[in-house]
Amino acid sequence: MLGDAWLWVAVEWSPPAYAEFYAPGGGLDTPTTVALLVAALVKAALLWLILRAPAPGPLDRRAKALRRLLYLAVAYALVLWYPIALLPDAVDAAFQLALWTAIDVLYLLVIRWRSRMLRAAAGAMFAVELAGMANELLDELDLPELASGGIVELGLILGGVAATIITVVGQRRDGRWSRGTQVAGWLSVGVYALVIPLNVLFVGRISSGNLATPVMMDAVGLVGTVWIAATARELPAEGRPADLPPALRRVIRVAVAAVAVVPIIALIHPEQTPRLTYTGWSMDCYDRPGFGDLKPAERDAAFLCRARSIEGGVPPMFPDSLSDQEILAYGRALCRTKDRDEQEAILTRAGSARPAWGADPWDLVHVCPEIVGATHPELLRSTAETKAANAAYIAEQNAKCRDPWPRTKGAVQATAKYFLFVDGDPGYLVHDPRDEGAEAEQAMDKVYDDSARIGVAGGAVLIGHVEDVVDLCLTVKAFRTSPPQRTAGWDQVNEVSIVSRSGRLTVPEMGEGGEVGAGAPMPNLAIAGKGRYRLRVYVRVDDAGEEQHLVVVFPGASRKRLKLKP
Repeated sequence: MLGDAWLWVAVEWSPPAYAEFYAPGGGLDTPTTVALLVAALVKAALLWLILRAPAPGPLDRRAKALRRLLYLAVAYALVLWYPIALLPDAVDAAFQLALWTAIDVLYLLVIRWRSRMLRAAAGAMFAVELAGMANELLDELDLPELASGGIVELGLILGGVAATIITVVGQRRDGRWSRGTQVAGWLSVGVYALVIPLNVLFVGRISSGNLATPVMMDAVGLVGTVWIAATARELPAEGRPADLPPALRRVIRVAVAAVAVVPIIALIHPEQTPRLTYTGWSMDCYDRPGFGDLKPAERDAAFLCRARSIEGGVPPMFPDSLSDQEILAYGRALCRTKDRDEQEAILTRAGSARPAWGADPWDLVHVCPEIVGATHPELLRSTAETKAANAAYIAEQNAKCRDPWPRTKGAVQATAKYFLFVDGDPGYLVHDPRDEGAEAEQAMDKVYDDSARIGVAGGAVLIGHVEDVVDLCLTVKAFRTSPPQRTAGWDQVNEVSIVSRSGRLTVPEMGEGGEVGAGAPMPNLAIAGKGRYRLRVYVRVDDAGEEQHLVVVFPGASRKRLKLKP
């Protein structure tokens, strides 16, 4: 709605697309609208404090530089963040690191700390703050970070808070800054204490469409900008504003106390509120090891991660209104169901947003391995066991394939099972893997138009299968000259042209963890280097319905397409 868009822009000073990102669909809900109206009043008052004229008085060169940099930081917080956000994230991180490095150095030089120990402590805290910014820049540049881990990251965040605290202490000892400015500094510390836990507490809800909380967090976050602006405004030694009256001081003390207490109150839930150990946004849920890699005590947590997962934008299996124990109980009930209808009934009773989907055995195995393992023993394996089982299966399938020309040896050759997509795969490629053109896609388009199901496009040939199979036996051979045709015993024999621009021609292999490709290493068939080759394809289906392919490659300049056996 147009009215919602104007309200969002007027209060949040950001494009309406930001609101659409967090709450797609149909405009702002009532709590968000109320939050925006309240935030408008709060931000208007804070903006008036920010835009007050600088105090008159002489400034030395360092103080002038500090004032300009502080006002640049204010401009960034109010306006410049948006155009800079359009640039790569590394630019933003580098800008902030450079800006606050200069500000912190000038803080050490301009503020009259009146204590070497306090100045040294301030320098240490500023260094920790800048280390956090440098760490973020290294992360954006994909370079090795200074440190990693949750504890280190928390330490860097707290270092930034400590830098603010020690700066306010320095302002108090300096004597130039009014009580109001110092209170704004302490309030900005209180905002840290408010925003950090709320950000952790509401991260899942914010991302699921609740905008009221981030709107209010954004409004109170402007207090830090008020403090920066007041610090710049009151830099002159003369003309310090008069102290606030006692009544106003009491109001400010109450406000500071409220900011300190509200986060604690927000973290205390009613007794009936469900306890959520893991949500769809928990960092511990991103790593999903195999069942066999988990300790028994970790299996319930793994199921909770999956039950509340919203990965891929899909709704979770269970709503957040259910506690951990309720979800585990529903999970064990799902294990005892006989069909999807019973699962749907249980999920409907639990309030699931997707009851018709049921529950998958690879999720339920974590709460009832004895039941799921009886019908799906492969789900009980560890990652190493799964890898070994897959390797053994591929080796077994490769052993079933035989060289159809055992007496005719190529310069290079290989025989393996080629695995196709179960849900439908047009075939396999013989191509130049270093050619980054769109020829593979062109060959795929052409394979459907060819009766022999061979699509040719320069350096890529897509060879289709004639039967509805999920794998086939493939032998590839490369010769230096054209071998005998030998069409007897084959259903189809066709010969086409292919070019190698890099000196390589090969068939895709099944990579680690892959499902499609050759089950064994495939050689480079372009044995004469760059140039044009002839590619002959032999296809047959035996009495058991197994499809066999023989691909023969040899140098040849002809571009003709030959059908040697229809």
